[in-house]
Amino acid sequence: MKLPWLLFSLLLSLTLWSAMATAGNVSYDSRSLIIDGQRKLLISAAIHYPRSVPGMWPNLVQTAKEGGVDVIETYVFWNGHEPSPGNYYFEGRYDLVKFVKIVEQAGMYLILRIGPFVAAEWYFGGVPVWLHYVPGTVFRTENEPFKYHMQKFTAFIVNLMKQEKLFASQGGPIILAQIENEYGYYEKDYGEGGKQYAMWAASMAVSQNAGVPWIMCQQFDAPESVINTCNSFYCDQFTPIYPNKPKIWTENWPGWFQTFGARNPHRPAEDIAYSVARFFQKGGSVQNYYMYHGGTNFGRTSGGPFITTSYDYEAPIDEYGLPRLPKWGHLKQLHRAIKLCEHIMLNSERINVSLGPSQEADVYTDSSGACAAFIANMDDKNDKTVKFRNVSYHLPAWSVSILPDCKNAVFNTAKVGYQSSVVEMLPESLQPSVGSPDKSFKGLKWDVFVEKPGIWGEADFAKKGLVDHINTTKFTTDYLWYTTSIFVGETEAFLKIGSSPILLIESKGHALHAFVNQELQASASGNGTHPPFKLKTPISLKAGKNEIALLSMTVGLQNAGSFYEWVGAGLTSVNITGFNNGTIDLSAYNWTYKIGLQGEHLGLYKGDGLGKANWVSTSEPPSKQPLTWYKVIVDPPPGDEPIGLDMIDMGKGLAWLNGEEIGRYWPRKSPTHGCVKECNYRGKFDPDKCNTGCGGPTQRWYHVPRSWFKQSGNVLVIFEEKGGDPLKIKFSRRKITGVCAIVAENYPSIDLESWHEGNGSNNTIATVHLRCPEGTHISTVNFASFGNPTGSCGSYTQGNCHDPNSISVVEKVCLNQNKCAIELTDEKFNEDLCLSVSKKLAVEVVCS
Repeated sequence: MKLPWLLFSLLLSLTLWSAMATAGNVSYDSRSLIIDGQRKLLISAAIHYPRSVPGMWPNLVQTAKEGGVDVIETYVFWNGHEPSPGNYYFEGRYDLVKFVKIVEQAGMYLILRIGPFVAAEWYFGGVPVWLHYVPGTVFRTENEPFKYHMQKFTAFIVNLMKQEKLFASQGGPIILAQIENEYGYYEKDYGEGGKQYAMWAASMAVSQNAGVPWIMCQQFDAPESVINTCNSFYCDQFTPIYPNKPKIWTENWPGWFQTFGARNPHRPAEDIAYSVARFFQKGGSVQNYYMYHGGTNFGRTSGGPFITTSYDYEAPIDEYGLPRLPKWGHLKQLHRAIKLCEHIMLNSERINVSLGPSQEADVYTDSSGACAAFIANMDDKNDKTVKFRNVSYHLPAWSVSILPDCKNAVFNTAKVGYQSSVVEMLPESLQPSVGSPDKSFKGLKWDVFVEKPGIWGEADFAKKGLVDHINTTKFTTDYLWYTTSIFVGETEAFLKIGSSPILLIESKGHALHAFVNQELQASASGNGTHPPFKLKTPISLKAGKNEIALLSMTVGLQNAGSFYEWVGAGLTSVNITGFNNGTIDLSAYNWTYKIGLQGEHLGLYKGDGLGKANWVSTSEPPSKQPLTWYKVIVDPPPGDEPIGLDMIDMGKGLAWLNGEEIGRYWPRKSPTHGCVKECNYRGKFDPDKCNTGCGGPTQRWYHVPRSWFKQSGNVLVIFEEKGGDPLKIKFSRRKITGVCAIVAENYPSIDLESWHEGNGSNNTIATVHLRCPEGTHISTVNFASFGNPTGSCGSYTQGNCHDPNSISVVEKVCLNQNKCAIELTDEKFNEDLCLSVSKKLAVEVVCS
């Protein structure tokens, strides 16, 4: 069969492009990326620009660089940049060019994952909601309207980067670009159209001539014109489809996302380090942490549904921009150890050596005889001692030791010697603004506006039956009122005997407040694993006409899945039981609808829209009152620490500061079971392995960036849906108040920074290093024990072997210092103590 000439030419050009495997200053082969002629092993960190604020970007990038990171990775958020067809927005948190240039100024590379579908626990997967309502559109398949808009936006972003000379081929920092995202999971559900779309997406991306290679993650049939990559908790066994492609890990998840009402997941630093070491041990070339800084889903940008406003992800840099210790520090040391092996690993063949049934070494030796090795113990229960090149090495279960010279173990993934930090949220009561023009209030002046349940102003429309929530609001708001009325005759038995009829509601999601005759009767919601829900509650009805007002709410939009854009929300069935004649089905009644809240329509959340409503001023705002807007003018909290808004005593709603969207708040409590006191890092991780926070709110504090505060006159606006106590709202300063560490005699203590000078050896003394934040010092030693202490930071306990001089030794070295180092062989420790015990030193200090 003869191929059409056009198709033949295309295949020939793709084959030649693949054989050359080069794009300007970035090329590659089966071993690695080659940048400006040099092979690179690259550590990458995901930081999503709209999940923080421009004032945070330089510090986030610098903290990543100090953590041993070479590359910053980010998605591009289509629905943030194109809020309506052809209207583009690149300001504030969406200033992509500014973000890329900050990365460039830091001397780092950047991976641009254009998508433009991104998933990312971001509403609608990053695709604009308006695109769903373009006639004939089906997302992510062989569909002309979708492909047209996707190509248009992709080309817009590529051309924008070209105009700013940001691709590596132009001397810029962007070394890789990504098209689509994890489509391999869903392609088969779209039939032949899915396959055609995937091939089209790759071809379309390459045709943009960005000058850098394109990648497709979790694309199991990616064409040879792109590099297919891996997303998982572990990618050491991943192999690219084509033998001329490097092994790239686009998403290593160092934590996990949260949903309102769920427990808090944690991934131990030991396991993350193990996964990274194993990846590079097995020939990996680029590894990206998703996320390295998760940040915040400001406003209504979260997906899911039910994804929390916090997108902390338990990442190495926390939501507020502080390094999460020891995770950040342990990975920094890992990165340094890997980099010590980089040249040898990239210029030699790997040889695998079996050291036991679940133990192995991968050895790299170059032509000069230089050697580097990774020794792994994959046993998830038992420590092992192995012999490698006639030297014995102790390997904890589920760990990897790195030997840059095939002799000295400079790092073991399971031995965390880096300090931990004690982080507190220090409460600060709201303080009235010193510049407030109203002097009639001695304390805080609260302005209050209460919404009427149901239709405000004129109804948007009336219709027989129940409508889909999302198709009605088109996500212009979280809120949709469904209202109707029912007449109750005086002969109804429940009126005479004092019983209550039962309201039965079924909904596709996500949440609901039910009002009868202006009074809140009950609330209900789904959850992150099952958005649909049912409500069954007794209600109060009177003889005569009764107004039924049901406030339906979305809590983020679906962000992934086959045909996800068709997943709806809102009420599907409304019934009331307990009447003389049985059950009344209201589902087919005439319903009147109102989109959004009156306060939204009035712009009460805007800094310039506060005078449009009849606010009532008071020093004692009402509590436990639903549908209430609160406004208060406050000064910023003292200091320069990051700020969280403490909403533990509120119900559910939205918050703004000076018109900026803090986001949805909902201190919804998690189940009381399914948590662990101590996480066992050994063995494969999954998101339910190491949960904490049982019985407490999934999210109590809500990040308010410091850059949003003015010196005075800050307008805090809260919309409370179901009732809370606004007088208990507080700002909290996120502060490191102490540090601690525990180190054993057999921990690697080689100075990784000086290794290249030839100063490292196995004779280096195990040492506890402590450092307080800049501008503070060690004021108190809370705990110190040389012997066999146990526990973790904040809960150390003495073992049956303890040197009573421990605290005095540490105090002498550390008190009033910003940083200190305590060697485990300090002559003042009793070395003859418990001779048969392998010694440890645990220390916890206060920083002030």
